[in-house]
Amino acid sequence: MTKRQPLSDVQVQAQLPAGWAGDAREISREFTFGSYQAGVDFAVRVAQAADQSDHHPDLLIGYKRVKVMFSTHDAGGVTALDIAGAQAVNGL
Repeated sequence: MTKRQPLSDVQVQAQLPAGWAGDAREISREFTFGSYQAGVDFAVRVAQAADQSDHHPDLLIGYKRVKVMFSTHDAGGVTALDIAGAQAVNGL
């Protein structure tokens, strides 16, 4: 299996990192912060990590919260790259 091969729902569920939810189409997690600026700072760190790995999530920045969403668009769903990205975000 290649890193860009879509995973099944069962495979995604078995590999989801702590705090993440989703299915074979997309995985996501919402993070909360004490201030808007803390959320923006976190989003910047996510973006920097994504640039280093060359695999970029969608980010939704709200007031004191940031939602991070992974899906490998050219593969049509969640791949091992997305699982690895979610694990990396958990490590921030």
